[in-house]
Amino acid sequence: MPSIDRIAPTLRPDERPVMYQRWRQLLFLHWELPVEVLAPLLPAGLSLDTFEGRAWVGLVPFSMQGVRPRGLPAVRFLSDFHETNVRTYVHFQGKDPGVWFFSLEAANAIAVRLARAWFKLPYHYARMDLTGGPEGAPLAYRSERRWPPPVPARSAVRCTPRGSAAPSTPGTLQHFLVERYFLYSQAHGQLYRGQVHHAPYQVREADVEGLDETLLAASGQPRPDTAPSVLFSEGVDVDVFRLRRVEP
Repeated sequence: MPSIDRIAPTLRPDERPVMYQRWRQLLFLHWELPVEVLAPLLPAGLSLDTFEGRAWVGLVPFSMQGVRPRGLPAVRFLSDFHETNVRTYVHFQGKDPGVWFFSLEAANAIAVRLARAWFKLPYHYARMDLTGGPEGAPLAYRSERRWPPPVPARSAVRCTPRGSAAPSTPGTLQHFLVERYFLYSQAHGQLYRGQVHHAPYQVREADVEGLDETLLAASGQPRPDTAPSVLFSEGVDVDVFRLRRVEP
């Protein structure tokens, strides 16, 4: 198979967004998993996207801010909430590399229902908090799923970002893991693809401690005993474009 174009997805689509979001304080935790473990969990039509033959599963907690449809103002009780997703990386017939979400936790029940209906994504309502001090102080992410099942499903992790932030270099594992602009979802056997656009992440390393999570197991994956790859970004401003049917 020819190499997958990973630059074209970063270009802004020639259309108007349907939504705006701000993603803040993103912690990217990744573990390598065997291809034969992850591949059976994907819907028909999608293939695992691998880096040098290696497949990855990610746990990504962060904060959503200013979520609003185009033409409407942000409303604080609906627009600002925390989120955590469990994901892997896929492509469609050798192109459009993107994200497949096994689960997404969000601390806003209305947003969960809307996202499940509009974007056909497996959102769950969870009690969540994100605490942290000034620059250099640890951040603590916590999530406890309420509905729908499977429950219990939780995560708790503390991190301390370190070093200076810089954009990822194309062709590196870091770029492969964080620079993702397509997402895939499925409903009633139909595959869909969404797209986002934002400036490249400014990424730095982080130290992690106190990791306690069962979200990976709840989505059908064993978490390796090895330490995760850890990356952190202060965040990006995001334009979200409409969901489209994926035709074979």
